[in-house]
Amino acid sequence: MSSIDKAAKQLEEYAKNNSSSVTTTASGARVIVKDATETVGPRGPILLRDVHFLEEIAHFDRERIPERVVHAKGAGAFGYFEVTHDISKYCAAKIFDTIGKRTPLAVRFSTVGGESGSADTVRDPRGFAVKFYTEDGVWDLVGNNTPIFFIRDPILFPSFIHTQKRNPQTHLKDANMMWDFHTLRPETMHQWLFLFSDRGIPDGYRHMNGYGSHTFKLVNKDGEYVYCKFHYKTDQGIKNLDSKTAADLSGSDPDYSIRDLHNAIANGNYPSWTFYIQVMTPSQATTYKHNPFDLTKVWSHSEFPLIPVGKIVLDRNPENYFAEVEQIAMCPSNMVPGIQPSPDRMLQGRLFSYNDTQRHRLGTNFNQLPVNCPFKVSNYQRDGAMAFSNQGSGPNYHPNSFSGPKTDLTVKSLYPKEFLTGDVDRHDDEVVKEDYEQATAFWRNVLDEPAKQRLISNLVDSLKLVQDVLQERAVKSYEKVDLDFSRRVQNQLNTAKRCKANL
Repeated sequence: MSSIDKAAKQLEEYAKNNSSSVTTTASGARVIVKDATETVGPRGPILLRDVHFLEEIAHFDRERIPERVVHAKGAGAFGYFEVTHDISKYCAAKIFDTIGKRTPLAVRFSTVGGESGSADTVRDPRGFAVKFYTEDGVWDLVGNNTPIFFIRDPILFPSFIHTQKRNPQTHLKDANMMWDFHTLRPETMHQWLFLFSDRGIPDGYRHMNGYGSHTFKLVNKDGEYVYCKFHYKTDQGIKNLDSKTAADLSGSDPDYSIRDLHNAIANGNYPSWTFYIQVMTPSQATTYKHNPFDLTKVWSHSEFPLIPVGKIVLDRNPENYFAEVEQIAMCPSNMVPGIQPSPDRMLQGRLFSYNDTQRHRLGTNFNQLPVNCPFKVSNYQRDGAMAFSNQGSGPNYHPNSFSGPKTDLTVKSLYPKEFLTGDVDRHDDEVVKEDYEQATAFWRNVLDEPAKQRLISNLVDSLKLVQDVLQERAVKSYEKVDLDFSRRVQNQLNTAKRCKANL
């Protein structure tokens, strides 16, 4: 075996003494498909009637009290977004309507898998969430420092995050869990290689890019729409930490990234990012070589070049961390007229999940907290815990004859009709060549030779800790990325085993 550590063998011991049972819902109903949501066609949106998914994600949202289930540790800052280029032909959102216009914003950076007290310099994706306080309401662009993600269907999200957390018996991080999941779900390949590359450990939050990651829709004043991806490129330049430096900092300064961001802003060295979009027409989306709503894939920059839009600048630290960072509630469902969701399954799942988890963490009136509150709210929602602003003496029902708020038909054109058709089923995408194709391009075309060697070393440093069957499965799967890559991983893994045997 690859390890004599009892904790590392917990899953194996469980499997020896327990046979697999049938998966059921919380009410005991047997589940026939566990790997896909119920959608309209293979590329269509998720149906609200998918009670299995709603139960799965609602339970997941309530697993931790009171810290965030994911992105528990983070740093925040405030600043502004300034428009530098006209994109009105694509989008009628007021935030973009005038060159030179500035909109206040808040940003929360974070690690993903660790608890609130974990180190900033672990190998982990980084959250990069932006809250724009626009005149048309709050717009939350909730993404990461990667343009892709590990999975494309949100029903797998709780299970994926569980692999990044702690073993339910030992309460230890267990590399077997994450390698098991990775080698069973080929769509994780692209993000997995990104994670174990140099960019898996950014040198603080200032030196990494941000991405909306999902596919969105932009609608112009004529009701015409395009699909869109958001990118924000660091103006400080990309910098990363090598594994040894990161490990040393985990012990000597576990709050390294939070400290770096705070000190930069406090010293007047305001970090900034240049904001871009990629756009794709609906007809292009229909004929594109892979599913444009698949979060595990990038769009080709040669086919869909980056279009400059503006700049994000952070120039103020929070006055109170709890009030302004811990209580900030980022919700992808917070969109403004001119910006809409696409059929991206992961985005569709997050439209429910984030609001739901904020109601759990902060209460039903979380949007009334100052850091979350839009400039103006006028609706029929009243009461509930912590109702700071209960809208006075206005009527709380609709329709009414007593000056209650009315709908605004002037923005109707920004919500165009969309025709959907397809078989209602749980469409679990089979392995497609793009699951390996883009990972192959990353290995062959993005990484130079030193970066390739560091990627292999990082992979083997983790892979050598897991069971032999998972090592074999990983090496075999890497053959589909590149034969030389797989061979080099195997050779370095063999060397690591020999060194261990000689100890």
